[in-house]
Amino acid sequence: MTAPVPPSPQPSHDTGLFGWLWRGYLGRHWVLIAVAGVLMAIEGSMMGLLSYMMKPMFDTVFIAGERAAIGWVGGMIFGIFVLRAVTSVGQKVVLTKIGAQVVFNIQTQVLGHLMKLDTLFHQAHPPGALIERVNGDSQALGQVASVVISGIGRDVVALLSLLAVVIWIDWQWTLVAMLGTPIMVLPTILAQRYVRRTTLVSRRVAVSMTTRLDEIFHGIAPVKLNALEAYQTGRYRKLADERITADVQAGLGRALIPALVDIMTGIGFCGVLIYGGSEIIDGTKTVGEFMSFFTAMALAFDPLRRLGTISGHWQAAAVSVGRLREMFDTEPTLKVASKPVPLPAASGDLVLDDVTLNYGDVPVLQGTSFVAQAGKTTAIVGPSGAGKSTIFNILTRLAEPDGGRVSLGGVAIDQLDPVELRAQFSMVTQDALLFDESLRENILLGRRDVTDARLERALEAAQISTFVAGLPAGLETTAGPRGSALSGGQRQRVAIARAVLRDTPILLLDEATSALDAQSEQLVQRALETLAEGRTTLVIAHRLSTVRRADKIIVMEQGRVVEQGTHDALLARGGAYARLHALQFDTGNTD
Repeated sequence: MTAPVPPSPQPSHDTGLFGWLWRGYLGRHWVLIAVAGVLMAIEGSMMGLLSYMMKPMFDTVFIAGERAAIGWVGGMIFGIFVLRAVTSVGQKVVLTKIGAQVVFNIQTQVLGHLMKLDTLFHQAHPPGALIERVNGDSQALGQVASVVISGIGRDVVALLSLLAVVIWIDWQWTLVAMLGTPIMVLPTILAQRYVRRTTLVSRRVAVSMTTRLDEIFHGIAPVKLNALEAYQTGRYRKLADERITADVQAGLGRALIPALVDIMTGIGFCGVLIYGGSEIIDGTKTVGEFMSFFTAMALAFDPLRRLGTISGHWQAAAVSVGRLREMFDTEPTLKVASKPVPLPAASGDLVLDDVTLNYGDVPVLQGTSFVAQAGKTTAIVGPSGAGKSTIFNILTRLAEPDGGRVSLGGVAIDQLDPVELRAQFSMVTQDALLFDESLRENILLGRRDVTDARLERALEAAQISTFVAGLPAGLETTAGPRGSALSGGQRQRVAIARAVLRDTPILLLDEATSALDAQSEQLVQRALETLAEGRTTLVIAHRLSTVRRADKIIVMEQGRVVEQGTHDALLARGGAYARLHALQFDTGNTD
């Protein structure tokens, strides 16, 4: 059994980035975050304590010359570094775990949501773009989660402890040190906007790059046959150049923010040196006080820079959050009844009544009506583009008709639960999709309730045993990406074995034997006929020789049913079916 997909967080545009992250992902790890927070607070506070120890080190040891103080001052400083090292390791391990879990949760929820969206969404969004949503945007958010937690838990505490030290030493020096703060406000805001804009461009180019790779590797055979290697490499290189430009620009924006912190700190250093130096010369302040203050300022430099960097990462993460929110806001167009009707006790007739469907402005089905009787075989024939495969998509609710009614056993299928409805169908298509796993897994599809005897019967029925015996690892042989290690006929026989094991009351066969040789076709055809006994079977076929024995043949042209009847009756009528028959057999073309 596969693990359940965690529910997707309900996106809300009335919460900020951190609120969205916390409510959807970080909140469930609050215990680990609290542990990391304690460790980071200890690590950060050590910075303030270290700067404070500069005062006794200079005033008591170096200037006053008290030898007895060397031991406890040195021990304190050594203890500070040891405690900082231990807490640093601990919080980094915890943050790594939190970051990995956040990335996994986001990826799982994004994948789960994408799989809920219907066919029209996936037709409009290439796989490469969706892969980038699952991987790229999720990784960006996982990274910023760790960075933000560390910034809040460690760097903020460090700054507060250091600020307490400098204020305790001299609040006037502190004000002088902060002279540069107002100067960096407006440039920082502009830099943040620049980071967000350039990061958005970078993410869009990343989508195009992933899409290009997916299309190249998916179509590697046509690429080679048409000598498109240089052409495709050039297109990818152009996208890579755009990505580099966008990433450099985004990196520039992120680098500007800590650079502004450098300038602010430099102004503060100069101000304190000028203002405080005269007080030391006058004797109103000690060297130890100045060194403690100066050390606190120097130690504040790194956490300030890191917090400035977080600001840049925050803007980049906002882009990914926006893209993920947009995706989560996309709802399936499939309308699910609020109170689904139970399935009929026995599978009844499949009825299409005046069904219409358009893809954009292109009409696909135009008032299609017919009945596929329960327990009978109904064949659907016609030229390419007549809407035959679209009917299968409508029956399984992979596509929604614009008008008309589709029913199973007298119940409209839009009143049934889609999962229960699809559980009534087994489908074998001309393009059998296999996964890059063993043949056994490709046939079982995660099921663990199939006995060896039942599996063996399915293999025999689908004529798989004849070629499995010659494979090096038998059923454990890997099918290869998209089943590339098998021939087209072998892939279809694997799909037929799936249908045998699925054992549903309705079979949908879309050119199920089109890729088989003549001998295999005869064997598999007999297996399908045996499988179809007692089941409602719909067959799409271009080879009319495979539908001669169908109980009813539906002839379609341009999305309409123009004829229906048995093979002999349609031939005797001399209409559209007779013309198709003559075109194939009178010319000797059986394809």
